[in-house]
Amino acid sequence: MTLRILLADDHAMFRSGLRAMLDTQPDFDCVAEVADGRAAVAETSRLRPDVAILDIRMPKLDGLAAAEAILASDLDTRILVLTTYDTDEYVYRALIAGASGFLLKSLPPEELVAAIRVAARGDALVDPSVTRRLISRFAASIAPVKTVAARAPGLERLTARENEVLLLLAAGHSNTEIGARLYVGDETVKTHVSRILAKLDLRDRVHAVVYAHRHGLIEH
Repeated sequence: MTLRILLADDHAMFRSGLRAMLDTQPDFDCVAEVADGRAAVAETSRLRPDVAILDIRMPKLDGLAAAEAILASDLDTRILVLTTYDTDEYVYRALIAGASGFLLKSLPPEELVAAIRVAARGDALVDPSVTRRLISRFAASIAPVKTVAARAPGLERLTARENEVLLLLAAGHSNTEIGARLYVGDETVKTHVSRILAKLDLRDRVHAVVYAHRHGLIEH
């Protein structure tokens, strides 16, 4: 299957280099390049790419506002934020908006390629070590809902084992680590994670972390 990709970055040289790198992948098709956030929103709406890669600092509309607009429009497009700016506010806004990843431009090309594929298939690309870093940096910024855990929306639909997996997921554990703790295989963990996301109407495992912290399932 060919993945259709949109690039949004106001630096033409970086954008061209990124496109040249993506064009080396036989299953990637870069359907558009734009230089500002407003154009990113318009072209994403028109072309409906599988993945939109957005810089943060762009004219007319910044990448985070563009991501929020795209993700609020019920398109199936997945958003990757690719930037040189790694700040708490940017990470928080991107992930709360529903972005499937927050990447730095220093990321090795092969890791960006892998991240695009991960996002396109509907998962988050944040690896366990980065997930833990994000938890420590922005979880304290999320004000927990004043409710008991049992009243968190959708939580009652989870089985006891799915609740266990959710808590381990929210603590930043990988599938392998969760499997080791629960004495089950990776595929079993993947099945539990998929069911948790479906039952709680969450986009991916990163947003399961946000859900758990927001609803007081994890102590800050």
